[in-house]
Amino acid sequence: MTEPVTGVGVVGAGVISEQYLQTLSGAPGVDVRFVADRDPERARARAQEFDVPAWGTYDDLLADSTVDLVVNLTVPQAHAEVSVAALESGRHVWSEKPLATTLEDARAVLSAAETADRRVGVAPDTFLGTGLQTGLAAIRDGRVGRPRSASCAFQYGGPDIWHPSPEFLFAEGGGPVLDVGPYHVTALVQVFGPVRRVTARGVTTRRRRRVETGPRAGTEFDVEVPTHVTALYEFADGSVADAVFSFDAPVQRMVLEVAGTEGGVRLVDPNQFTGTTSLVAFDGSEEPLEPRGAAVDGRGAGVVDIARSLHDGTPHRASGELALHVLEVLLATERSVADGSSVEITSTVAAADLLPADATPAEAVTV
Repeated sequence: MTEPVTGVGVVGAGVISEQYLQTLSGAPGVDVRFVADRDPERARARAQEFDVPAWGTYDDLLADSTVDLVVNLTVPQAHAEVSVAALESGRHVWSEKPLATTLEDARAVLSAAETADRRVGVAPDTFLGTGLQTGLAAIRDGRVGRPRSASCAFQYGGPDIWHPSPEFLFAEGGGPVLDVGPYHVTALVQVFGPVRRVTARGVTTRRRRRVETGPRAGTEFDVEVPTHVTALYEFADGSVADAVFSFDAPVQRMVLEVAGTEGGVRLVDPNQFTGTTSLVAFDGSEEPLEPRGAAVDGRGAGVVDIARSLHDGTPHRASGELALHVLEVLLATERSVADGSSVEITSTVAAADLLPADATPAEAVTV
């Protein structure tokens, strides 16, 4: 047994890059070889923190022939441009969510991948963690009967509380729908399959926000998007789910629960990789489930899954097609809020295969 290695270059040395580099630095089958940022000094600092041998600008990264796969951690508004450039240079791409901020740009990314015969994977990859894999396996094994409905919520005070430069999360292309929604909608698609119709309503509670932490604390900025949204998702199989995405809630709520014909399941926060999953009976009693498998748990698990797929020729799970469908659903959510309509979804996608129950992190990429 040999372990092939995929050379990885990370573009975007901001807050989320620390979590990715923590995962990828110890993950099997990948070798982080470059960190790029529009601020080369920030790239240098992050590269040195994780013993990455090279750093510089994005052009420098694309000129490095040892990089096989680009991990795109730029702000959402730059995702499509950065990903297309990587694909046209012959690299595979893993992108933070969302795939793009418009369907036109998202389709352009997938078209570039098809033309270049390269792979595109997109966050969230949290559904590959042992937490959601445990719950999804129970559902697919029929332990709640046929799943028919779900309730989910992600509510807190907003990223202005903790992010040192949160403006982009309140600008067009941001907001709780595009920032938080991908976790929940991706998980729901794994349970029910594709969404066919969206109805949503929302409000913008405060038109101005203030940076609360970091060197720019006290800086005020405009809010361009709804910051509290309630949505109803109807699936192709006739099931339904209600969802709340909010940056306005003083009381935090992170909920994902599925009800079926023979019981329900309380799933982990879909923004996390681990946690306790429980079966819930109609009398309210709960049965915690033993975690399934020992996969790579942490942001970057999808990168490891792509590395495996490149060497064994099978599909990777957090695919561009899944991300396109999720993006269409989330943009339809925003459109429904804006004009009061119900929006039909035109794309479709199948739920991804579960990871093998007995897979270890090393076995994820060993061939």
